[in-house]
Amino acid sequence: MQMRRNYSPACAALLSALALLLAWAMSAALAETRLMDARQASDLAARGEIILVDIRTPREWRETGIGASALPISMHRSGFLDKIRRAAGGRKDRAIALICAVGGRSARIAQLLRAQGYSHVIDVSEGMLGSSAGPGWIKKGLPLKAYTGG
Repeated sequence: MQMRRNYSPACAALLSALALLLAWAMSAALAETRLMDARQASDLAARGEIILVDIRTPREWRETGIGASALPISMHRSGFLDKIRRAAGGRKDRAIALICAVGGRSARIAQLLRAQGYSHVIDVSEGMLGSSAGPGWIKKGLPLKAYTGG
């Protein structure tokens, strides 16, 4: 037996507003960027559990190398979002970790990817060179490979 409650219009409006607010809060929490340190990103990328993308410039890649398991996809080149989509196999639910020099660009691009519908975006906020979040990929002695592209 199903019981039906009769709510006043004001109470029904309040309940609807609360339900919308709860739904918004839950979606906002789910859309937040996860922060990760360089060592964890290196380990997960090496195991294929995340896609690690170095978003710096080719000049920066040549100067320092890139993480051994990272894909060099510069945010400064045309077709950036399409290259990210291809790297993720067209799946916006794949875990994508972003790394730059010190964490500023990766934070901005993480917001962009979330706005594009990517649901599992990770910011390696200490970056390659270090920041307030940590000493960085290079100082931690994590594996590097030379960038030989154009």
